[in-house]
Amino acid sequence: MMPTWLDLLLSLEALAVILALAYLLLAARENPWCWLFAFISSALYVEILWEVSLLMESVLNIFYVVMAVVGWYEWKRGGNGHKGVQIVSLQWWHHVALLGITLLLAALNGWLLSLYTSAARPFVDSFVSWGSVITTILVVRKVLENWLYWLLIDGLSAYLYIDRDLYLTALLFGLYLIIVVFGYFQWRREWRKDPLVALV
Repeated sequence: MMPTWLDLLLSLEALAVILALAYLLLAARENPWCWLFAFISSALYVEILWEVSLLMESVLNIFYVVMAVVGWYEWKRGGNGHKGVQIVSLQWWHHVALLGITLLLAALNGWLLSLYTSAARPFVDSFVSWGSVITTILVVRKVLENWLYWLLIDGLSAYLYIDRDLYLTALLFGLYLIIVVFGYFQWRREWRKDPLVALV
């Protein structure tokens, strides 16, 4: 018997979940191979999320595909010489500005989605998407606090995926909530080893 569309979607989801989990575990250890797993997983999620009407999440994964290439380059060749990017920490006012920008973009995007598309949960979807864009840039630049941003984003993402019956992906984001705590403390230990790295 031929597999149904739903069977194929669930198989793709399972593969995307495994690859996404590998990405985060490797990222927590500052291993640049994390970006290869991010690339493949994100490419799969473009289709999966489009099929369940999480339009912004689908578009977000196109961004993740591009950022996986950028992240690989930055972590391998960026920063000082050939050492790659060093972990840095932002000033508090940077975080206030980033939150303000995220809320503004999410409100505008959510309003447009609610008017012109059939997107599910347009405002939550938009907040998660724009927050993820900004936080992914922080990951590429190795900003320590990116892990704290992911706590909120991953919690909201789990809600979105449960709402769309993507239970494997919701489980993945539940696991992410645990892994990001590990990632934060791992990066903070590394950051504290280099007293010359200042707040940016």
